[in-house]
Amino acid sequence: MSDQPSVTYAVDAENVGWITFDDPASRANIFNPATQAALRDAVTSLAAQPLKAVVVVSAKEKIFIAGADLKWLARLPDATAATQVAREGQQLFGQLGAFKVPVVCAIHGACAGGGYELALACHWRIASDARETVIGLPEVGLGLIPGWGGTTRLPRLIGAPAAVGHMLKAALVPAAEALAAGLVDELVPVGELKARAKAAALRLAAEGLPARPAPPATPADFFASQRKSALTRHRGQPAPIAVLDAVEKSAGLPLAAALDLEAALFGGVATGEAARNLLHVYFLKDTAKRITMDAWFPTVGGSLSPDASGRKAPPTAPFRTIGIIGAGVMGSGIAHWCALHGYGVIMCDEKREAIEHGVTVIRELFRDAVRRGRLTHDEAHKMTGGIGITTSLEDFEICDLIIEAIVENVAAKQKVFAELTKIAAPDCVFASNTSALPIEELSSTVTDPGRVVGLHFFNPVGRMPLVELVLSPHTTRATADRALAFVKSLGKTPVICKSSPGFLVTRVLFFYLNEACRLWEQGVPAEQIDRAMRDWGWPMGPLRLIDEVGVDVSDFIYGEMQHYFPGRFAGTTVCSRLLAAGLKGRKNGTSSGFYEYAEGKEGLNPALARFAPATTLAMDPKAIQDRLNGVMIDETRRVLAEGVLKTADEADLALLLGAGFPAWRGGLMRFAGTAG
Repeated sequence: MSDQPSVTYAVDAENVGWITFDDPASRANIFNPATQAALRDAVTSLAAQPLKAVVVVSAKEKIFIAGADLKWLARLPDATAATQVAREGQQLFGQLGAFKVPVVCAIHGACAGGGYELALACHWRIASDARETVIGLPEVGLGLIPGWGGTTRLPRLIGAPAAVGHMLKAALVPAAEALAAGLVDELVPVGELKARAKAAALRLAAEGLPARPAPPATPADFFASQRKSALTRHRGQPAPIAVLDAVEKSAGLPLAAALDLEAALFGGVATGEAARNLLHVYFLKDTAKRITMDAWFPTVGGSLSPDASGRKAPPTAPFRTIGIIGAGVMGSGIAHWCALHGYGVIMCDEKREAIEHGVTVIRELFRDAVRRGRLTHDEAHKMTGGIGITTSLEDFEICDLIIEAIVENVAAKQKVFAELTKIAAPDCVFASNTSALPIEELSSTVTDPGRVVGLHFFNPVGRMPLVELVLSPHTTRATADRALAFVKSLGKTPVICKSSPGFLVTRVLFFYLNEACRLWEQGVPAEQIDRAMRDWGWPMGPLRLIDEVGVDVSDFIYGEMQHYFPGRFAGTTVCSRLLAAGLKGRKNGTSSGFYEYAEGKEGLNPALARFAPATTLAMDPKAIQDRLNGVMIDETRRVLAEGVLKTADEADLALLLGAGFPAWRGGLMRFAGTAG
């Protein structure tokens, strides 16, 4: 461990003081007690010298300051301790703001949370134009609020409506967007950042700080409408309401009084249940980034079953060219995402019209990325050009990974894999995007089933972060390692599963959806079922979710679950009846299922009455919640008992990212009281 402090200071020949963040023990700068002590020492020492100005910089390549050490915050014992942490951070940043000379913050890389609160305390903010420079206050996403001056200083800089919108969105924004929003004052080429920061500091020293215009006035009904919205969009979460309280109640107060209010509100939420749970979820995601196959292959053998010969697994090579079979919603989504991450892609479909539609979808996805400023036009054009199209599997002979994303039919998938065995290179890995079918059944036609793995992406591929990586009893360590590296290279979160019908997410989710249909068939109105689950925290009710997934898909998977779990899964019939009437939800160009979707409006489908039971059953919302959540809990426990996943934490992460379980609840098994 290095003795070098994480914050150093120096004074150059022109009497400009430099405060440099560079934690020698980490690739990121974060605030913890040691960093705060080093910054306090730097600020105190520089304040005693005859300076013209001060510049704050980071020596890291991609991260300015990533915020507070979340492990430190998670250990805070109570609200009193959390309030004290907020006050100490405010006082430290206040010393920067109280400098008698201008203080310029030069931002390159991620500037998040406490990092941006430090920048707000400075007199001038300059950001590099590099793609890695992103700026903002994401605390609400962790169940916290900005507690080191963010809720106080940002509204005074850009106005309450804009500040509240930014904090409740809880996202980091690119530097150009930060400039447009007023979060920073200048945007400069990354190679000129330090020189331009010093020039600005000397200019401000000579000319004085510029008079900033008064921020826009706050509409009279702004906070009332925001509270109403927060109670719907952020059900059960106190942090958004605390942000609104901090901004509204501190308006017009002296800075010191406003900061006291902010510290007390921070203390009130930082050690609450929602914050504890959201921090737990953050750590689950962070752990998943470092997951390996070691738990699944305890020896150096070749397959899930220990290899008695003790053969050393061959070295794994990264994939370069990805073949995608199927140009539908999933196939085109996977093709786009692979191309976006630098892979060569060949997309195949036996139907020319399907290929043409898939290409149209991919082009629109890239156009959308350009509109959002995530890609340049030239980058999007190059990536689109990197996707080849074909109607013949024979063109896949150059691929080193082939992913099938065709119809959920065992025979059809077996036929594809049999053909690939004749065409593909011996070291090419075969993957299925199946959401429910056991991999060993699909790979039965493959000469070497050890090279087959499941890669279950979720729809829409560009937004859903989870990939279930599914291992059959035959999958080799080399295949598994290559597939895991591939998933990580796509920026996805992997959860590793043993092959089993439905794996985890599909199995647990459709037990839940089927039980919701059963309640409806027993007479509980659709709106009551969905409202109860939304009020509990789910982003949408289960019947509304069936419309989103597709009534046809739901009915098919009910059949699969009944086939694989005949003693425990009794499929309901409402989805098949809706299908017979042509009601498929929001899929396949249709716009009605349990609900109608027309002209941007959404409402219960009157046609549903034709299928409803004769009598209505009133049911308490908590009873609905307990029954439906209970079904998921019971099935997840069975999945874990069967060894489909290794830990309850992994099950929680999969359901959080793949099924929409409310993150502020911490995870299904955490909610159920099961140890991870």
